[in-house]
Amino acid sequence: MTSTGPLRDPANRVSPKAVRLWLLESLVAFVFLLGGSLLVARWVGGSGWSWVPGWFADNSWLLPAAVVLLTAPFLVAEPFVRYAVHRWELSGDVVYARSGFLTREWVFVPVSRIQTVDKGQGWMERLLGLATLEIRTASHAGSSTIKGLDYAVAAGLAEQLAHRAEALRDDAT
Repeated sequence: MTSTGPLRDPANRVSPKAVRLWLLESLVAFVFLLGGSLLVARWVGGSGWSWVPGWFADNSWLLPAAVVLLTAPFLVAEPFVRYAVHRWELSGDVVYARSGFLTREWVFVPVSRIQTVDKGQGWMERLLGLATLEIRTASHAGSSTIKGLDYAVAAGLAEQLAHRAEALRDDAT
């Protein structure tokens, strides 16, 4: 049976703490972008190179200003949009996840195809009590991830998926 309607949203949101994680990641990216643009502006401003336009050498501060004006709104809005979009659900024998910021990705992973389930934490995730769940299958697509889960939720889901996958494999033999 094929559905012709739009996909419904998965039932579960990621943790609200994921917004803080994504804001921290955006802040780190912003600091590197701004720092790089400041270095380039200082380097070009005092260089005296003939190939650098005079107006740019005299106003090299415009580069960091442009970086701030163009990236700050994007980097601040991105975590909130990601939180609104990122969802997951374990229904029946399928893990259903939706993610994306600029592009949307819907992933359906049959539990019977799961080979391994891993949970991981980067240092920022550990700081906030979050984890990422990685579901690996034998398909050409490789693995699927659900980011921004509370650690306890990720641990429980990993255990539940491992038990279901093992039970389905045992039934198939």
